[in-house]
Parts: sequence; structure tokens; C-alpha cells
Amino acid sequence: MTFRFAATAFALALLAAPLSVTAADSGLASMPAGTYVIDPHHASLIGSVSHFGRSTYVFRFDKFDASYDYDPASPDAAKLTVSIEVNSLDTGWDQADREFSRDFAGSAKTPVARFVSTTITHSGGSGVVTGDLTLNGVTKPVSLAVTFNGYGPLGPMGLLGKKAGFSATGAFKRSDFGLTKFAPMVGDDISLQINAEFVAKK
Repeated sequence: MTFRFAATAFALALLAAPLSVTAADSGLASMPAGTYVIDPHHASLIGSVSHFGRSTYVFRFDKFDASYDYDPASPDAAKLTVSIEVNSLDTGWDQADREFSRDFAGSAKTPVARFVSTTITHSGGSGVVTGDLTLNGVTKPVSLAVTFNGYGPLGPMGLLGKKAGFSATGAFKRSDFGLTKFAPMVGDDISLQINAEFVAKK
């Protein structure tokens, strides 16, 4: 009887807890030094491109990974590494996925695209991450405008652990990577929108 009462009380506490979840500290200095890895269940990598100038075609990559090394004493020395399975490109239309992965995203030459940061600059909770993107067998620099959304406990009473959240936007020309098929019907400029949560590597 005592156990049942305790379990009921705990369940009620969970229901009420979201009203008092600890807010994330917005300062980068609050995040401990270490290696952080992406939470794949709370991350998205979305791209968009002009379609005949009539609409913006949106796609996403369903399989990607990322990690970064961080030291609050030297935040600009952080190192970010991202890998993207190009064949996981998802437009919502299977035929387009196969063609886009091969002809539009260069999966034949680079099945796993990679981004490795080279420089990071920040001011407060925002900054710019510049790195080398390897796509279609070509490596070129790409810059991302990044916003730090905070670090701290998530979920009722922090049961989901501590996470760091980031949002980023960027753009590049696919022709820089030798990807010109479907042009000019499909545009040259690719816009990126990224959202991700990271946890400390155990």
C-alpha cells in the first residue's frame, strides 16, 4: 500500500513538474568542458532550394551525426565535426529522393558528407562557425550563423539530463561542389536550417 501511494505521488509530481522546470543557463561559461554528442532524436537538418522560381523545395537528411569538443576557458577553440549520410535525403517523394541523393547531392562520390570546423567566433550567445564541407568529392569552406540556446536540465525535474541546444543557418552554392544537374530549373543556392541538442559524452 505504501509503495502504491509513493508511486502515485511520484506520477503526480511528474505531471506538475513541467511548470517548474529549471530554465537553461544562456551563458556558454556554464557548460562544463568535455566532448558533446548530438541527441539524434532532438535534431534536424533541413535544406531548401528554389524550384523553377515558383516555390521553395524543402528536404531533410534523416541520418546524420555530430560532436564537438568544448572548453569554457577557450570557447573559440571548440571543434565541431558533422557527418551526413547523403542517401538519407528525404523529400517526401521516393523517386525524387533517389535522384536528388545521386544527382543533386553527389552521393555516388561522397556517400557520407562531412563538415569539420576550422574557426569559431562568438559574441555572447551567437557566433559564426566556419568549416570545410566535403560534398560530391569536393571540399569547400562554408559558414554557419549559430545561436546558443542554453545549457541545463531538461524534462520534469531534470530527468532528461542536461543538454546544450543550438540553432544554425547557412547557405552555399551547389555549383561550387560540381553539382549543376537540373539547373537552372532547380536553383543553385542551398539554404540550411539546423537545430540540435547535445549531451556530454559518457
